[in-house]
Amino acid sequence: MNVAAAVGRALALAGVDTVFGVVGSGNYQVTNALVASGARYVAARHEGGAATMADAYARMSGTVGVLSVHQGPGLTNAMTGLTEAAKSRTPLVVLAAEASQPHSNFFVDQAGLAVAVGAVALRVSVENAVQEALTAFRVAWEQRRTVLLNLPLDVQAADAGDVEGRLEILAAMARDRMPSTHAGGIALSAGTASPVVGGASPLGGGASPVGVPSVLAEALSRARRPVFVAGRGARGARRELEALADATGALLATSAVAKGLFRGSPWDLDISGGFATPLAVELIQGADLVVGWGCALNMWTTRHGTLLTPGTKIAQVDVDPDAIGRHVPVDLGVQGDVASVAQAVLSLVKPPNTDQAMLSLVKPPDTGKDHPREERSHPPEERHHAPEERHRTPEEGSRALEGRSGTAGERSRADEERYRTDEMRGRIAGERRWRDVPYTDETGDGRIDPRTLTIGLDDLLPAERVIATDSGNFMGYPAMFLDVPDENGFCFTQAFQSIGLGLASAIGAALAHPGRLPVAALGDGGALMGISELETVVRLRLPMVIVIYDDEGYGAEVHHFTDGPRDTITFPPTDFAAIARGYGCAAVTVTAAEDLVEVANWLKGPRDRPLLVHAKVTKDHGSWWLEEAFKGH
Repeated sequence: MNVAAAVGRALALAGVDTVFGVVGSGNYQVTNALVASGARYVAARHEGGAATMADAYARMSGTVGVLSVHQGPGLTNAMTGLTEAAKSRTPLVVLAAEASQPHSNFFVDQAGLAVAVGAVALRVSVENAVQEALTAFRVAWEQRRTVLLNLPLDVQAADAGDVEGRLEILAAMARDRMPSTHAGGIALSAGTASPVVGGASPLGGGASPVGVPSVLAEALSRARRPVFVAGRGARGARRELEALADATGALLATSAVAKGLFRGSPWDLDISGGFATPLAVELIQGADLVVGWGCALNMWTTRHGTLLTPGTKIAQVDVDPDAIGRHVPVDLGVQGDVASVAQAVLSLVKPPNTDQAMLSLVKPPDTGKDHPREERSHPPEERHHAPEERHRTPEEGSRALEGRSGTAGERSRADEERYRTDEMRGRIAGERRWRDVPYTDETGDGRIDPRTLTIGLDDLLPAERVIATDSGNFMGYPAMFLDVPDENGFCFTQAFQSIGLGLASAIGAALAHPGRLPVAALGDGGALMGISELETVVRLRLPMVIVIYDDEGYGAEVHHFTDGPRDTITFPPTDFAAIARGYGCAAVTVTAAEDLVEVANWLKGPRDRPLLVHAKVTKDHGSWWLEEAFKGH
């Protein structure tokens, strides 16, 4: 057995069930070794698409994604998708053949490329190939990192020695470190991280307790209008967070990537940030305590800090201590797994329940004054030079929280009213969704209002769906107007803000949840960037609905640069329906609500081929949230 075969077999035995890629001469053997050992291979038409499919599959299945690429251009073609995965802390292993001789046409500093975008770079050797492959797998899972595993061509071809007996043992050890309930899109926290990668390691959810977050419990006990904002790190912790919210009267919201986590709760406000409804904005701004749970509380989730009003206390819970206070100064930070922290806090606000989790408190300093909200959202370059702003002792944190809470006599009666009332329950039921907000339908002149389009699709598409959206001017409409059944119904690959990833994301999400209707929401620019993967959708016989919001240009730029020339950012019409039919899709062009009848007809049929909906949308003005987004550029 050569090294390439040993690496592929070891990863399959460790639990890799699906690998995405484009096969060339350099990754042919390792890919086929994975397949021979039971893994499913999904061939993409471009390495960029393959990388994004693997990323989306990992996010939505809760497993480690695997990508296989050729040396040199195979890796460089995948770099945008790899960057998105690395920025999102997606557990992903990239198997890349490597030309180690500088005179080779394929030679490039592959490790340097990976490190430059935030990934971890490892390399196999002849002597320890199996252990090194399994180390890459462990680092990806345990540290939630994207890992490039370089496979030098000469090393791949070498004899791996007598590894057959050790393969089963080592792979079993790797499997044992994976939680038994990792499937179904649950991003569980990891155990002790491998020392291969520097930096802080995540804390294990099942570790022994070393303390309790009593200050957070006290703050929640005092708060009258708390709001929880859950992010990617809270996926899989709905039960624990809802129990704590019920005990403390908190309302529930999510970042965009965790959309759907609290679906069905009468206290669910849906997304916090740029896509927040007017009601969500009102209630988050009116909170006296906001707690981010596995959530970065970045400029998108806080609308550049405007959702965190002066006087609001901010707490943050994260498995990564470096994430606490990274984007906004916080009054209290708790390091630990979201579910475990929530359980421990609950034990302190209710009659004690002694099974407490492993936690450590991270406090920002006492500056002697309240932060204005502008200071809470200071940019990264300012944060880098002021790390001392992020740490207080527990006693100082407690005093700061108590000092900001004031006394009942200092607050107005309106301030004293709690959020969880029958009246508020009714308001949330009637105003939680964007479709509940009145608007003027601008359909006309051969173009459909994107709000009308998306509401119509929401009514037609089955509830059991998984939506993946690309980036661009249009992206708020599917995010705001298409409902999802839970957190596994929305795949949002936007950490790098690249357009062109939406269709591949939908493919990865569809394979992770084959029982749901996959929906890809794309702009015309992003659709054309990734359109080669339409062949992949057809070949895989995915019953996908692909919606293209076509405004014949890069709409974000068109509506941002209002005073300059448009010929560099607008394009002549494209007949997407004809292109889709050429690939083997069913297709319909939509310019008014009544055209959606063809979508209804497709849904009634066998769904034996994907449906592309070419929606010619109105383009007179940009989406309202767009200018908010451009503040971050």
